[in-house]
Amino acid sequence: MPTEDIENYASFHTSPESKVLIELNRETHLKMMYPSMLAGHLQGKLLELISCMIKPLTILEIGTFTGYSTICLAKGLHPGGCIYTIERNSELKETALKYFEKAGIVDSIVYYTGEAADIIPAINEDFDLVYIDGDKKDYPLFYKLVIDKVKPGGLIIADNVLWYGKVINDQKCMDKDTLGIHKFNETVNNDEGVENLLLPFRDGLMLIRKRGPENIV
Repeated sequence: MPTEDIENYASFHTSPESKVLIELNRETHLKMMYPSMLAGHLQGKLLELISCMIKPLTILEIGTFTGYSTICLAKGLHPGGCIYTIERNSELKETALKYFEKAGIVDSIVYYTGEAADIIPAINEDFDLVYIDGDKKDYPLFYKLVIDKVKPGGLIIADNVLWYGKVINDQKCMDKDTLGIHKFNETVNNDEGVENLLLPFRDGLMLIRKRGPENIV
């Protein structure tokens, strides 16, 4: 993992956060438990750039938290596009919607409160981009639920896939969250229908591109 000095250097040499994101970042750290769950400047900018490159019409986000990553992903939405975002903790909805309004994206958001495993099957959409940042032990289930909803050539991004480095420990010593992430990483790696890259960036990002028929040999 990069040192704090390297993180600061990288942040200084990255395009700055918008005023809305700065405000949301500050409020999250002042008022929320576990503010480190926030995507933050570097990861948020990466999500924004990826979204801007692929111009998704439909995005699924599993784990809204206070809405930072949602706002970043929305920057690349195709005109008329929509983000379907799911957050289990109902107490976070007010904050997220407030900042969606400030960012001018509230009309592009469909917000769900509840368990992603129950909500995903009921969403009748195919997705250009999926961002997974929900309950870590359920990552394998999330992958199973979304992979058939991802369009050929579409992208899945999964956060925290290194889980503080614990994924390289003996499986017998893994807690439920670590084991869930490890199984997710193994499932993706063994899926011939996708190509993937695990980036050792922050706590690990897995980029997964669903192959189209022309890519499958």
